[in-house]
Amino acid sequence: MMFLKTFCTKIVIGCAFTYTLCSTIGCSSAKRIPTAPTTQNPSPMQEHLRAHNRLKDTPAQGTIHVLNDILPQSVTLYIPSHFTKMDTLNLLVHFNGAAHVPIHAVDQLKESVVLAVVHLGSGSSVYERPFLHPAIFNRFVQEVSGLLDVDAFQNIYLSAFSAGYGAIRALLKTHFKQIDGILLLDALHTDYMPKGVPLAQGSKLNTEKLQGFLDYAQAATDSDKKMIITHSEIFPGTFASLTETTDWLLAQLQLERTPILQWGPVGMQQLGEAEKGHFHVLSFAGNTAPDHVDHFHGMPFFLKMLLDEKM
Repeated sequence: MMFLKTFCTKIVIGCAFTYTLCSTIGCSSAKRIPTAPTTQNPSPMQEHLRAHNRLKDTPAQGTIHVLNDILPQSVTLYIPSHFTKMDTLNLLVHFNGAAHVPIHAVDQLKESVVLAVVHLGSGSSVYERPFLHPAIFNRFVQEVSGLLDVDAFQNIYLSAFSAGYGAIRALLKTHFKQIDGILLLDALHTDYMPKGVPLAQGSKLNTEKLQGFLDYAQAATDSDKKMIITHSEIFPGTFASLTETTDWLLAQLQLERTPILQWGPVGMQQLGEAEKGHFHVLSFAGNTAPDHVDHFHGMPFFLKMLLDEKM
């Protein structure tokens, strides 16, 4: 009689979990043994159905300056070619990503906006940490205005892609009144409590980290401040997704998404929206890395929307 050999095979299913399949030849069932999640459970990294158009890194039409000795990394300051000192001047500070994308977005605007691009690396903490000290942003604005030989900016806008939201979270604690508009491009996360345990498994959101964004969203619903949040369907697994954080914001504001289906910039597909006053949430399809990057390359469209006088 032949001896039946027992074997164990480790199988990874999707991105969300891993289990071990142990069986004996001839058995009709297998035992599933859940394991702890990894440090991060990334979404699939490829998607080939939608267009995912990308802005080319072409030579800038305006003037570029490099600011050193303010932040851990140099800051790219961009002055559009149509800028004159007679203009009413606005400042946009963008956090995270290649400079050519926000430069292209600013070049498409009719009004005079000077751009500062802050790229500090990976992770929200590297963006949040420097701006926990109020004097840093004050010095930053003073150096930019001094270089342009202007006394002050009429409006200061902030935008962030992905982890760049960490800087805005810090600045909302210290410069709330000074900020006139915020654009978050697939960029608003928080922790699960307990840490690393998804909502479906009984955790809660760490809403303390979202409070500043909620306060600003509330101000945008009933004042001149402006706020736009765009988000994908990406589910990181070990920290809160944009769907979950925007769900929480909308619940606190007693707003609901309206389902829609329409094309957005760079081949994006919009699935829903919610708005009140100057506060907008735009929800888009996609659970992959290209879908995430779409929000960054769609910045020209979203920035125009933020600065539209009709808002």
